[in-house]
Amino acid sequence: MEVSVLYEDNDVVVINKPSGISVHPDGRREEETISDWFVSQYPEAKEVGEPLTLSSGVAVPRPGIVHRLDKDTSGVMVLAKTNEAHAHLKHAFQERMVKKTYRTFLWGALKKQKGIITLPIGRSRSDFRKRSAERHAKEPLREARTDFEVLMHTRNISYVEAKPHTGRMHQIRVHFKALQNPVVGDMLYAPKKGYALGFQRLALHAFQLSLPLPKGGEKVFEAPLPEDFIKAEKELKELLN
Repeated sequence: MEVSVLYEDNDVVVINKPSGISVHPDGRREEETISDWFVSQYPEAKEVGEPLTLSSGVAVPRPGIVHRLDKDTSGVMVLAKTNEAHAHLKHAFQERMVKKTYRTFLWGALKKQKGIITLPIGRSRSDFRKRSAERHAKEPLREARTDFEVLMHTRNISYVEAKPHTGRMHQIRVHFKALQNPVVGDMLYAPKKGYALGFQRLALHAFQLSLPLPKGGEKVFEAPLPEDFIKAEKELKELLN
């Protein structure tokens, strides 16, 4: 597994997660995950973190994991090397001290160049894997906020910077789906739309992460855009010229 390290100190390691790799085991599939990679590189941190208890009651270990990205989402992630760092980062995420910025390509043209989406998110009634910010979402509904700015757009595609203030599951995907502008390549929320601009995966990249470090001070980490994003940017610019 090729995982590039963006930053490292005695407490944390910040990585650029490739698309197509799960953050931790799900108890169903046998596949290498980011937590497996973390243990292979930092065996002394094997016991750091908290397990995830599945609906079956099975506890899945998640060494180093403080937050997660969807399997097909690429980009910046922070992992904890000590239990003290894990507790610090967990608190920072819970108290919304961590600022996240994503880049994404969406279907269609958004009605506004800038905006704030505050639609609450619940479970989907049609599919246990999905969440929903639309009318018939299953309660309990949880508050959610995503700020966005359109960087480029045509009639058919928008290139957007999105900043989720809350950390709901699939938040960016669900919020833009509710606006009828789903993420390009989202085979869960918009399977009939398919792919565009050369993407063969979910067109969502965690671009920046700003967080308070355990030893003090705030730092901004940036994951360079992957090759498919660079090509898609170029293709969209050519369509605008």
